[in-house]
Amino acid sequence: MGMGERSERDVPSCPVPSCPVPAGQAGGREGGGRRGLPGAGAGIRGGEPFGGSDGRCSPCRAVPCRAVPCRAVPCLSAGGMEELYSKAETLALRRKHIGPSCKVFYAKDPLKIVRAQGQYMFDEKGEKYLDCINNVAHVGHSHPYVIKAATKQMELLNTNSRFLHDNLVQYAQRLTATLPEKLSVCYFVNSGSEANDLALRLARQYRGHQDVITLENAYHGHVTSLIDISPYKFNQLGKDSKKEYVHVAPSPDIYRGKYREDHPDPASAYAEEVKKIIEETQKNGRKIAAFIAESMQSCGGQVIPPVGYFQKVAEYVRAAGGVFIADEVQVGFGRVGKHFWAFQLQGEDFVPDIVTMGKPIGNGHPMSCVVTTREIAEGFGASGLEYFNTFGGNPVSCAIGLAVLDVIEKEDLQGNATRVGNYLLELLAEQKEKHPLVGDIRGVGLFVGVDLVKDKQKRTPATAEALHLIYKLKEHQILLSADGPYRNILKFKPPMCFTMEDAKHAVETLDALLTELEEATGMKTENNASTNVPCKRKTTEESSQPEGASESIGHVNGAACRQENGIYSKKRSVPSKRIRT
Repeated sequence: MGMGERSERDVPSCPVPSCPVPAGQAGGREGGGRRGLPGAGAGIRGGEPFGGSDGRCSPCRAVPCRAVPCRAVPCLSAGGMEELYSKAETLALRRKHIGPSCKVFYAKDPLKIVRAQGQYMFDEKGEKYLDCINNVAHVGHSHPYVIKAATKQMELLNTNSRFLHDNLVQYAQRLTATLPEKLSVCYFVNSGSEANDLALRLARQYRGHQDVITLENAYHGHVTSLIDISPYKFNQLGKDSKKEYVHVAPSPDIYRGKYREDHPDPASAYAEEVKKIIEETQKNGRKIAAFIAESMQSCGGQVIPPVGYFQKVAEYVRAAGGVFIADEVQVGFGRVGKHFWAFQLQGEDFVPDIVTMGKPIGNGHPMSCVVTTREIAEGFGASGLEYFNTFGGNPVSCAIGLAVLDVIEKEDLQGNATRVGNYLLELLAEQKEKHPLVGDIRGVGLFVGVDLVKDKQKRTPATAEALHLIYKLKEHQILLSADGPYRNILKFKPPMCFTMEDAKHAVETLDALLTELEEATGMKTENNASTNVPCKRKTTEESSQPEGASESIGHVNGAACRQENGIYSKKRSVPSKRIRT
């Protein structure tokens, strides 16, 4: 899915003097990296077929590699790849020929990335960045096994799906085997937006209904039909931008939402809000076609719905003749660790009617899919209108999809997501105890959010501070982003080969930067008050999530425990003389 744009008038003032953050750059997905760190290449996966030697690749020795043989992917030094244009020329040509609404990260000094491997990206100077945000490169950038599968099939054949080919049916069989049994029919397309657009068509054709219920701050894609159901986007167009057939339910956010962690049953309370919308819609003579939600909201602020919410919503929506669409474009394919799909965190008794997927499905190759029930698929076909997609499900795309599934399984990337994700949550929970700026830590597997606040009790979003931190992290070559309705949520969605060393390095750097920021702004002095109220944590051992989900779910909020004694007195330093954003 795409990125949120913001105008210059939305840009917060930086909390730190002498801040280099350029005006107009409050965008939602900036990041940064590190320079010259020991062991920085540890954890890169790949090879022939799934890893091997820990030696360094020849000739550049820039990236430690486990490839056997190492020739599987060439490792190029900064000078080993000739640039067609200088960075300045590339930027000038982009400004001339690319639409101005197509934003770049760090507009004052954009990154020019020329190659990537594993969880690392490299600029034209050979500088290495730890990638904490690229959930598209799901099994790791430039994975040699995926590259080999694509190359091998491309050498043989690539054509459209009106010809019979084994790759299409084999991949459909493999993919649906990861889903509940009734989700058995696939439509292959080319992007998450295209998948969600098709899902809406399926839902509307099924019963002939039109209206859609979506969530606050939701984003489902960039085509017109999806902008219409994405408050994250259409709210930027003004108060009259919402279409009459679109109904917005409260986001099931137990930290910032209408019903919070102290509510006895937030899942039911939020579901009742959907029921009220349905009842009001029916009074007005309208009919619900679908409820659509990301299984965990990403652009909406890394929101994890309370368990039981989807079950109750599905009950109300189906009773009204609608279907439940689970958008897994950002969070599917094992990112949550314990389960292959994020909707499974709700429990085994919940099965969507339609599931959409994209981004990680092809590890950067443009492909996506809609999976639904036989009944809904037959209803779609009954219209008499043939559905055809020129590139969807072509042999090369399916070969890549199969390779991605192989790597997830054989490199145990789900297990890695659980282990590293739990470790990352533990490290970040410690930061919540230390730092007044950290209000809430929430996440599952390698999908983690850090909610930054100016005041833990009021939960005031720390938007400018988040922007400052992502620019400072860039100076230390760690790519992280900020998003959510207030752009105050730091988002971790790294490639699935992310390691414990990577997590430790990222959090230690964040710790030091938080300390400098709080000291520079006087926040530690202002917040130098404490209580003896213990902070409630939802950890591996103590969680209200169902069995099977608890191993990788964490939700540590600041205001709930009213703990203001997280003043980190031990000064930490980072290789920067001044605090700038």
